[in-house]
Amino acid sequence: MNTEALLQYTLHLADNALILGQRNAEWTGHGPILEQDIAMSNIALDLIGQSRNLYQYAAELYTADTEQLRSFIQSPVFHQVPGDIDEDDFAFLRDGHEFYNVLLVEHENGDWAQTILRQFLFSNYQQCLYEALCTSTDRRLAAIAEKSLKETAYHLRWSSEWMIRLGDGTEESHRRLTQALAALYMFQGELYLPAPYELELAQAGIAVNPATCWPMAHQRIEAVCKEARLVVPQQSWTQSGGKLGKHTEALGYMLTDMQFMQRAYPNAEW
Repeated sequence: MNTEALLQYTLHLADNALILGQRNAEWTGHGPILEQDIAMSNIALDLIGQSRNLYQYAAELYTADTEQLRSFIQSPVFHQVPGDIDEDDFAFLRDGHEFYNVLLVEHENGDWAQTILRQFLFSNYQQCLYEALCTSTDRRLAAIAEKSLKETAYHLRWSSEWMIRLGDGTEESHRRLTQALAALYMFQGELYLPAPYELELAQAGIAVNPATCWPMAHQRIEAVCKEARLVVPQQSWTQSGGKLGKHTEALGYMLTDMQFMQRAYPNAEW
């Protein structure tokens, strides 16, 4: 088994959850109504919890084979950590090009409609992915996927209901969601575009080839958009690169805020 590919895949899953969780957390105290403010905060906590489980596994993989994997992460700050690497080190001490999340999740929140659409597109993908990942030959990944499924099902149901509420709501809410669809749909294709490490691990029965998730995911997108009176864009081209560490400047700004304390005060505990 290629340990580097497994580490990269695990970080990819963790980074997706962490970055979207961080984005959603930006809504805390700013939601349209208190109930939905709390709901969004809870979804952020769910995603960050998922990322923590995955980062813990990544830390175990790295610690068990440090010599082989040392060159995989170039950030000098990462290698100055005393003792074993843990989940916080992966979250706070890697540079932007060492994150493998898709571009969709790092996209700025925009208005409520854009945030809802982003969550719907990602949760739709994540639900299909985790269902398939439950059969992984890697028992740790399978267990994390199974544990996360109930949370993901709620995220998908909640965002689907908001999609319909906004799309089939007022003229203004419909207009905003239509604009969000035009702006973000080009990013969702990357979710189903397999990276080399995904293909390699999928052939070994460890990972999921995300392309196999697309038929079910697309069917759900079509059904929800129809009920929301939205036309699904006929997108033949997609923005990509995040799975390989190529990101927009939005991620850099986010990491500057998110990582400041740990980088300014190394190994601080509170």
